[in-house]
Amino acid sequence: MYWTLELASHIEDAPFPSTKDELIDYAIRSGAPIEVIENLQELEDEGEYYESIEDIWPDYPTHDDFFFNEDEY
Repeated sequence: MYWTLELASHIEDAPFPSTKDELIDYAIRSGAPIEVIENLQELEDEGEYYESIEDIWPDYPTHDDFFFNEDEY
């Protein structure tokens, strides 16, 4: 399983919290690339809910990861 920003962007707006099956269904309905669906299928399915994209991809860059001052723009 591998994630890129482009792939992760397809499920960024998914209705969290969601189960693995709900995320796969969302990805299919939203027209995500097959790589996204394959990555989601590789998730461990213990019936747990994923609260955010960070639960799926812990290294997902957040807004705080970008080093610029918005007040200057």
